[in-house]
Amino acid sequence: MDARHQSTGAAPPELNRLAVSATFHCLTGCVIGEVLGMVIATALGWGDVASIVVAVALAFLFGYGLTALPLVRARLPLGTIVPIALAADTVSIAIMELIDNAFVVLVPGALEAGLGDIEFWAPLLGGFVIAWPFAFAVNRAMIRRGKGHALVHEHHRHEH
Repeated sequence: MDARHQSTGAAPPELNRLAVSATFHCLTGCVIGEVLGMVIATALGWGDVASIVVAVALAFLFGYGLTALPLVRARLPLGTIVPIALAADTVSIAIMELIDNAFVVLVPGALEAGLGDIEFWAPLLGGFVIAWPFAFAVNRAMIRRGKGHALVHEHHRHEH
């Protein structure tokens, strides 16, 4: 942090920009995984618990995958990519998934609604809206301490 931001207590614009980027990255992976998981579970006629489990698992998979992609392109070894992806996304995805799924479970009729029903989509997307500021706060704090997505950006910067 430069002296100007230290004296005013203001955050450097880059910190907020990186935290917003990391949070939207997390949101993207979570939404892809959740929707795909729900589509698969619905197509296979699975129950609520199985639907949630597959959706959460896919949210983590897609979140980690989105983080790993630029690191793979930078030709980093898998042994370097995996710990970076885990460090960058685990907490953020966990927060996003916990809040989103709790909201979906708490909204009456959301789990029973079909993929073509607003009763399904509104709670799912609403849960992510509720979760976003919490994931942002965690991402921002981690980046400020040189952790989380700061690790991804550090490797990304050096490889280009």
